[in-house]
Amino acid sequence: MLLRGNSVHAIMASTYAASFHRFFVGDIYLSGIYLMGIHMPQVSTPEMTELVEIELVQIDLPNLRRLAVSEPVDFATKVVFEGGLPPPHVAIRALAQLDAGTPPAWCVPYLIVSKSGDAIVGGCGFQSAPIDGCVEIGYGVASSQRGRGIATAAVRQLLQFAAADGVVQQVVARILPRNVASSKVVGRLGFSKGRTSIDRDGEVVDHWTWQVSG
Repeated sequence: MLLRGNSVHAIMASTYAASFHRFFVGDIYLSGIYLMGIHMPQVSTPEMTELVEIELVQIDLPNLRRLAVSEPVDFATKVVFEGGLPPPHVAIRALAQLDAGTPPAWCVPYLIVSKSGDAIVGGCGFQSAPIDGCVEIGYGVASSQRGRGIATAAVRQLLQFAAADGVVQQVVARILPRNVASSKVVGRLGFSKGRTSIDRDGEVVDHWTWQVSG
């Protein structure tokens, strides 16, 4: 389903929730090279084929506030694919961190926008500012857009941003063991599977980590 930006409703955010929090994404394998329109150093990964070009654009504050209270958002003429927006709890967390002084780059979600700039196909971002050199990521892609390399492109750009920061030494993704497709995404990008833990929903998740090279 396609919705125009000025008629998107909050039901889309709830559709996206499981995807963003638990990394429910399709079998995706390509890559991207831009972050907020800035060319970043390329991150070397085990498998790099042709590039799929996307841009990560942070959600503006008015729309972030709308998402947090499940109100309609307004992205002007951009097409928003169903399930392509962050869920309310992500927006609420971001607003709380902004109030606490966290830099926006580390807490405000990014929209995954097609290179043409006319479609929002998913979202991604960091959970918080780095702690002891470690930062956690989350992402989600609209179900109709999976299998095209979009999530891998977005995650690669987050890794580029983290690597360029100079503080981050490790990037973590927590993924449900049954989510094989998402595990393949981070595996292709050079993440290593480590310990397990229990998430806020009481489910076991695998910790995948990516080390920033010296």
